[in-house]
Amino acid sequence: MRYLIAAVLTVTLMVPVTASADEVVVYSARKEHLIKPLFDRFSNETGVEVRYITDKAGPLLQRLKAEGKRTPADVLMTVDAGNLWHAADSGVLAAVDSAVLAANVPANLRDPQGRWFGLSERARTIVYSTERVKPAELTSYEDLASPAWKGRLCLRTSKKVYNQSLVATMIARHGEQKTEEIVRGWVANLAAAPFSNDTKTMEAVAAGQCDVAIVNTYYFGRLQKKDPDIKLALFWPNQDGNGVHINVSGAGVTKHAKNPDAARKLLEWLSSEAAQGDFAGLNMEYPVNPKVARDPLVASWGDFKADALNVNEAGRLQADAIRLMDRAGYR
Repeated sequence: MRYLIAAVLTVTLMVPVTASADEVVVYSARKEHLIKPLFDRFSNETGVEVRYITDKAGPLLQRLKAEGKRTPADVLMTVDAGNLWHAADSGVLAAVDSAVLAANVPANLRDPQGRWFGLSERARTIVYSTERVKPAELTSYEDLASPAWKGRLCLRTSKKVYNQSLVATMIARHGEQKTEEIVRGWVANLAAAPFSNDTKTMEAVAAGQCDVAIVNTYYFGRLQKKDPDIKLALFWPNQDGNGVHINVSGAGVTKHAKNPDAARKLLEWLSSEAAQGDFAGLNMEYPVNPKVARDPLVASWGDFKADALNVNEAGRLQADAIRLMDRAGYR
């Protein structure tokens, strides 16, 4: 019986999603609770139904590649510029010429060839214990490799694309030799083996297992909402240099989209003033559209200078970053 059930499930999962002329199909690595409210609003305003499936970034890309011309997907939505770059490099995204997207999404937050566009911005910054660290002790990502932080640093695993993108942009700024020296310094300063996610990393700081860590800001926001009195705070590094490392979640129109006009219309709407507040605010991220205000909690963290490097570099140099982290013993 269990084999029969497994077979039925397999067949069910293989049934393709189909779309009609007044529908757009989205493959999304962004979780359902972060996209459904926006898709419902878009449908109510335009009459175009949005059908979607959610999964992790890797499986969605592999599905698109396997389906080829048969894919029902009009839009691929995913997280991290590294994943967006890989999708474009794999040939599954089409170039889009849109004056609306060009106006709403800053040039450094979109593909130079127009194959994908950032729709929310996230910062990967330093979180520290307010009980054991003074902000004046902190300066930069690079300084976390100095002897002053020996046994005081916690990191998420190098297997996560967020850290791969951070190291990739450091390679773009410093070159491989200097970046490897920095990463080796981080490894030497670790208070514990790398954690599986940002939340566990911050909980280790709060528990006194370490004093500082590198995390995405929205994870801090989730923890802060759960425990407003948590003894942690954010620090904006590299303000005298390149600025804080930023990344995006974003989307592109698929190469074999059946409804490319509707797909482009959806991306334009998601980048608009009408949608950006919710698209970013639901996950405590930053709007990419500079005309849109931040969520009040996000705004309470203060302003910072962001790295202006095109986030496309996070993908272009990702393979180099992975090899470098492996050489440096960062697991």
